[in-house]
Amino acid sequence: MTVHKSDHRRRRVLFAALGALAVALAAWAIFHKEPEKKPAPHPIPVNAAKAESQDFQVTVTALGAAQAWVSDVILAQVSGKLIRVNFTEGADVKAGQVLAEVDPRPYQAALTQTEGALKRDQAILAGARRDLARYEHLKDEGGVSRQVLEDQEATVGQDEGTVEVDQGAVATARLNLEFCRIVSPVSGRAGVRLVDPGNLVSASGSVSSVASTSSATSSASAASASPTNSSASNGPATSSGGGSGIVVVNQIQPIAVTFSVPQGEFQRLQTASAGFSHPLQVQAASQETGALLDTGQLSTIDNRVDQSTGTVELKARFPNATRSLWPGQFVNVRLGLEKLASATIIPLAAVNRGPKGQYVFVIGPDHKVSMRPVALVTTQGQVAVVQSGVKPGDIVVTDGQMVLSAGSLVKVAHLGPAGSPTP
Repeated sequence: MTVHKSDHRRRRVLFAALGALAVALAAWAIFHKEPEKKPAPHPIPVNAAKAESQDFQVTVTALGAAQAWVSDVILAQVSGKLIRVNFTEGADVKAGQVLAEVDPRPYQAALTQTEGALKRDQAILAGARRDLARYEHLKDEGGVSRQVLEDQEATVGQDEGTVEVDQGAVATARLNLEFCRIVSPVSGRAGVRLVDPGNLVSASGSVSSVASTSSATSSASAASASPTNSSASNGPATSSGGGSGIVVVNQIQPIAVTFSVPQGEFQRLQTASAGFSHPLQVQAASQETGALLDTGQLSTIDNRVDQSTGTVELKARFPNATRSLWPGQFVNVRLGLEKLASATIIPLAAVNRGPKGQYVFVIGPDHKVSMRPVALVTTQGQVAVVQSGVKPGDIVVTDGQMVLSAGSLVKVAHLGPAGSPTP
């Protein structure tokens, strides 16, 4: 009986131990987890470019406007009826070519009148001189008083002055008659005709369709006009008196392009040209397509800095052989400063700025990036010229830098060129 109870007790202890073991195994199975393996890092996709070595032209860019090298507003130099227009609108004209004619008859009559007055007064002078010669002969014989002789000498002097006035009047009348033929002072291209034949024009530039009440023969001096019939303005064909010209003649071969540069760039221009002692090349490109229109040289530098804008105005001369440039046209101007031989260039997009200055991400052979500080010579368009920090052949990140840090693993999605310098 005693043996039976002992066996029963051992059996219960064994079952209890087995139960506890089962509970422990279940708890271990529930709460124990295998340590997860750290996944391999995924490369970050980026765009990149390879640094290149090439000759680089440093330029200054600006917005310019083409204008005629010489622009003349052709005005009438004498008043009268416009009887003829001898040019075709929009056609080329030569220097000295007759563009229009004013009715010459009043001025021909004025010339005839002054020539007649000159001949009359020359005859009077000749008579006075003969009288003076006789009086001088009689003086030696005591046949004339000294007062009569002196009076005759004064008369001769007066008649000589009258003849000189007549000669000036004749010269003025001939000049006015010549001004009836309005000629072009320069070779260029004529614009739109501003006055039709039949209108009355005046030396002040005004135009009228009403008959004039003034007479050209009333006074030879009143008909005189200024010999200037041109203006250097590129604006509308108006005279200083507010009147209209006959036509505008623009010289477009050569042609000028004016533009302004900041005073800081002006200092670079002075250095590059040794104080403007040798010419600098200038290129004009289309604003619409960027195509090169013509190549010329810097010709004029303004003598002051505009304090309101901090810029200096420059003018370049272009031969314009193909007439690609036209007065009033806006163009992009590129002014060459210097050429850098074997310069290291990278895309400007690769350059980042941080607290310690500019830097780039360079991709190593293991596809990991490193941060390198860089020093730049200059930037132009979308290209940066590197002085130090990058060498030709290095691959720099141009897009995707925001998520990178030193040592980041990257994958190049697109490898582009370093960029091309502006031609």
